[in-house]
Amino acid sequence: MGAPEKLATSNNNSMQRVKVYRLNDDGKWDDQGTGHVTVDYLERSSEELSLFVIDEEDNETLLVHRISSDDIYRKQEDTIISWRDSEYSSDLALSFQETTGCSYIWDHICNIQRNLHFDTLRNETSYHGANNELRELPAVELSTLPSILKVVVDSSVTDQLCVTELILHDQIFFRKLMDLFRACEDLENKDGLHMIYKIVKGIILLNSPQIFEKIFGDELIMDVIGCLEFYGVCAQHTALPDCWTNISYDLETPHIHHRNFLKEHVVFKEAIPIKDPLALSKIHQTYRIGYLKDVVLPRVLDEATIASLNSMIHSNNGMVVTLLKDDSTFIKELFARLKSPNTSPDSKRNLVFFLQEFCSLSKSLQMVQQLRLFRDLVNEGIYGVITDILQSEDKKLVLTGTDILIFSVNQDQTMLRSYVNRQEGGALLGLLVKGMLTDFGDDMHCQFLEIIRSLLDSFSSGGQRDAIVEIFYERHLDQLINVIMSSCPPNDAAMAGHTSKNSNGNHGIQTNTKPEILLNICDLLCFCVLHHPYRIKYSSATSCLMV
Repeated sequence: MGAPEKLATSNNNSMQRVKVYRLNDDGKWDDQGTGHVTVDYLERSSEELSLFVIDEEDNETLLVHRISSDDIYRKQEDTIISWRDSEYSSDLALSFQETTGCSYIWDHICNIQRNLHFDTLRNETSYHGANNELRELPAVELSTLPSILKVVVDSSVTDQLCVTELILHDQIFFRKLMDLFRACEDLENKDGLHMIYKIVKGIILLNSPQIFEKIFGDELIMDVIGCLEFYGVCAQHTALPDCWTNISYDLETPHIHHRNFLKEHVVFKEAIPIKDPLALSKIHQTYRIGYLKDVVLPRVLDEATIASLNSMIHSNNGMVVTLLKDDSTFIKELFARLKSPNTSPDSKRNLVFFLQEFCSLSKSLQMVQQLRLFRDLVNEGIYGVITDILQSEDKKLVLTGTDILIFSVNQDQTMLRSYVNRQEGGALLGLLVKGMLTDFGDDMHCQFLEIIRSLLDSFSSGGQRDAIVEIFYERHLDQLINVIMSSCPPNDAAMAGHTSKNSNGNHGIQTNTKPEILLNICDLLCFCVLHHPYRIKYSSATSCLMV
């Protein structure tokens, strides 16, 4: 049985746009139409939640499916949700345009199933035995902290679902717990603070996306992190996530006061103002999730909780990129500042780093969305910006420019070839060759080589490639050969006669070129031999080298 095709059409205004597929008797997926999926009640008087897909063209209902408590749903490839529908006696699937939309609906399904399981337990068992304690949470008071801890930590897997629902249904639970935390902190009640730490840690390990949404919100987050400071032994720092923020970290500090660190040392730097409040909220939330995961509780979280937090980060990144790429004024302002001669060097540097991060985070989008985004960036003049970057004396900035180019190559090589073939793009190939010959110290890498090979690749058809090959052999191959020749000591008189002059007829001297650079040149020459044997055979530079 094959998988349904991914949705390839576009609608930038909705992350819940889907194609509906039904598996036919031949084992193939039939396309039932394209629409928008929502979760809603089956009827106004009903308590049963269902999936509704409404056709985007005629507003007809393509699908109505009552969400079941049975474990029949499967999530595939981050964009497909499928299930066996007993009502239709067939397999159905939703193929989402956006990964964030798929995650959003998937979380809804999981939450509804959890509620259904909770109701089933309540109705069938009537909370016999230990479950009697789960009718409601103990009142949040200093004297009841041990009871709350027992409910949160000592529950079985089944009871944990009930505990999660009780916490979510109690609208004032977290507010009362945080009020109690602040009172204990003011009174320096260490026993109470340590108990609250264990409770908060246990709640996090319940691994509920809805609870995460609450505790990572603006209202609770600083108090929650404060609760996690009082655990006796300081968690060791692993790696701070670079989520749109540049921060410093003192590894010599014997104890970390997380709240002070976040308030005084973590600075959110906006290379360009982000006006969308949802995008800003998700950026801040993503940083908090990463900070808690990597700094506050790196040795406490289990694999399942880490996976859930990583999924939230991935979903948030996708939402942020989606919101920003759909804001045409934001993209235009970004490139206007990058191109402006009035932009200060420091500001331009931050803008370049932001552009790199933006391209990197766009990997959370579907491939068709990534390609569409980069075509928009090309239309705004991203290759001209990168050409300016590669001429910088700042080597870190140059490497950042190549990172952005690699993203372009991975999307569509023809866009880069088209630019290099134009008059204004002629300098870019030379800058790539220059970068390949530059010593970047410990940051030495082969990205320049990878980009040049993609431009010269003989397996890609078209006149653009052929024109670039001619430019490379005529203008740049000699430069590479000269580097090798000047690095080779003369072994005898005959060789000395050849190495005393470079291919331009100028006398050269032996140089000490870094081995990694020479290896990259040799790799590129071997690539040329394999892909352009006739062209390189009659190159004057290689003929000189072979003599």
